[in-house]
Amino acid sequence: MHSSAPATLPTATYRERLSPSLWVLVSAAVCGPMVALVLAPLDTVIGLVAGIVVGALVVAGLLALSPVVEVSDGWLRVGRARIEVRYLGAVETFLGEDARQARGPGLSSSSWHLLRGGIDGVARVEVVDPHDPVSHWVFSTRTPARVAAVIELARRDGAASAATDVAPPEA
Repeated sequence: MHSSAPATLPTATYRERLSPSLWVLVSAAVCGPMVALVLAPLDTVIGLVAGIVVGALVVAGLLALSPVVEVSDGWLRVGRARIEVRYLGAVETFLGEDARQARGPGLSSSSWHLLRGGIDGVARVEVVDPHDPVSHWVFSTRTPARVAAVIELARRDGAASAATDVAPPEA
């Protein structure tokens, strides 16, 4: 049996957590032994348990509070900020020395940015909303080419769905 329901187009989605590097997590885990050493003169068992708990909580906190880059449902979300993909223009991607330039000397004062150390890739997305004072979004990503491709696909999906949402003129 065939359905008469219109076929839905696949939507572009992407999700990446900008978690800290392994070295940052290992460094944070050192908080546990420090707490254990401080509490050991009082009671070694309490010190050991508190050290394990503190080390686990610090690492878990760093992972849980890491910002997320996401493209879904017609929105680009980076950390707590979000913008509709219809307000996005050209997407540029950078790696290596170009990424260092984009994160530092090439960073515009009118751009919004979320940059993380230890993540080499950078995406710079133009904002085409005339009412938005921000000219670009600049953010870290481990896979800048994938982010750019998904944003472009989401923009095309949004344009296609906007064109089909327009009612034909009545005769």
